Amino acid sequence: MITIICPHCQKQHNIDEKKIPPNVRMARCHGCRQQFPLEIPGRVAEVATAVPAVATPVAGSQPATLPKTRRIGVSLSKGGVGKTTTSVNLAAGLALAGKKVLLVDTDTQGQASFMLGAKPKGGLTELVSEELPPAEAVVQVRRNLWLLAGGKSLAGIKRLIDRKDYGGELTIGQALVPIEKDYDYVVVDTSPGWDPLTVNVLFYVYELLLPVSLEVMSIQGFGEFLKSIAAIQKFRPEVELRYILPTFRDMRVKKGGEFLDYLEKAYGDKVCDPIRYNVRLSEAPAYGQTIYEFAPGSPGAQDYRTLIRKITGEPDLFK
Repeated sequence: MITIICPHCQKQHNIDEKKIPPNVRMARCHGCRQQFPLEIPGRVAEVATAVPAVATPVAGSQPATLPKTRRIGVSLSKGGVGKTTTSVNLAAGLALAGKKVLLVDTDTQGQASFMLGAKPKGGLTELVSEELPPAEAVVQVRRNLWLLAGGKSLAGIKRLIDRKDYGGELTIGQALVPIEKDYDYVVVDTSPGWDPLTVNVLFYVYELLLPVSLEVMSIQGFGEFLKSIAAIQKFRPEVELRYILPTFRDMRVKKGGEFLDYLEKAYGDKVCDPIRYNVRLSEAPAYGQTIYEFAPGSPGAQDYRTLIRKITGEPDLFK
């Protein structure tokens, strides 16, 4: 037994360290219910060796020490920046390129299903709670594209995570790891804000793609989210910001160009070619279609194809 003191309320906890899985790095206080880093004497070396060494990746590649399935999280705490639009069209574009893709929706709004014209009977909640087996929770929505739907039921997963004294941050990952081997890519869409589901995503994915609309409030939210990512990287250094995707690029707005210049100077090759403002992108969901189906020749479709080429590292795709 060891004694751990909550840094928030100073409550003492007596814990049998043998019952704590080696990959668990966070605990929840019984008193104040806040999470804090779980530091167990004698386990520092064990945790350090459990974290895979991450080589400097080239564009579109996965470090050799990581699983073959690429795990990409599409996230930003600011809403209205095109996260779900990007998640759906990224996943659909990868599928069109011949990759096997699982799209995971961790947003309680469940908009990914709507955008793809799908009405699944279950999804991520049922997979995590084991109410449905993977074969029923995961539905195929296009050729090479499968969906784990989100929706209001994810509130139950939040409660499940909150009830765990430790290991809550691994809940979604523990459900996804056994099935990810069937896919080349797992693309995870997150909700706005910062909640237990977003933390779970950051403890699962290896690569982060941050959509940033070219406006002042989005840039401010981007900066705040980077601080949150840095806090997670203290416990999971293998999660990496790989792509910054400027969205809603409007050539008529001078300030947008200034924001784009700032991102490119500050983050270099991490900045992707921007997604231009395109009304077809907002119209496509009403028909349950991706941008490639609804308006394949539109600027929105062209820009997302460019994104796919960058992420895969295959410059000749779709040509």
